[in-house]
Amino acid sequence: MKVIIFGASGMVGRGALLECIDEPLVESVLVVGRTPTGIEDRKVQEALHSDFFDYTEIEEQLSGYDACFFCLGVSAAGMSEDKYRHLTYDLTLAAAETLVRLNPEMTFCYVSGQGTDSSEKGRIMWARVKGATENRLLEMPFKAAFMFRPGYIQPMRGIRSKTTIYQTLYTGLSWLYPLLERMMPNQVTTTEKVGKAMIAVALHGYPKSILQARDINELAQLQSS
Repeated sequence: MKVIIFGASGMVGRGALLECIDEPLVESVLVVGRTPTGIEDRKVQEALHSDFFDYTEIEEQLSGYDACFFCLGVSAAGMSEDKYRHLTYDLTLAAAETLVRLNPEMTFCYVSGQGTDSSEKGRIMWARVKGATENRLLEMPFKAAFMFRPGYIQPMRGIRSKTTIYQTLYTGLSWLYPLLERMMPNQVTTTEKVGKAMIAVALHGYPKSILQARDINELAQLQSS
């Protein structure tokens, strides 16, 4: 399997990249990003690109892939709905529309969020926008598309959030995570498990198109066995 990853400089995307490197069934990984990841591995190639709304310049590099793990995302805090929609809905679909044209047999995995509003009519702005993004992706003619709604994600394998306040939270909760996992299996997961679950659905599919934390954790366990 050949995989494209968007957002590998972020916490979730980096976790997915590390799992792809370790997975024997992943032959190669193309990382699309604005800056280098700093990871050197025989499997990994990087396409540095600045305009995430137009992929004309790198289209030739995007063909021939079996899966895309789309891990780009921004916080909606302090942002107008129009701007957040542009940086979430428009940005994601720009990539998806290019990829489905070049790779119609591709599986597309999108990192959404717990509480996403599939009706697109709720009161919470970010949830409506994420819901609209999910709905459009599920309508596209990919081989399969999966929406990941992981809830709380604990970074593993030395991964750190670029947002200081988030990293402080992750550091403070790291010792407590095993207890949280037992008490709230529907709401918590790890970067390792999200990466493994993406690989699992890309390789084997899954009956659900929307995956909650429990689904992610179960898939990760199956992929590890």
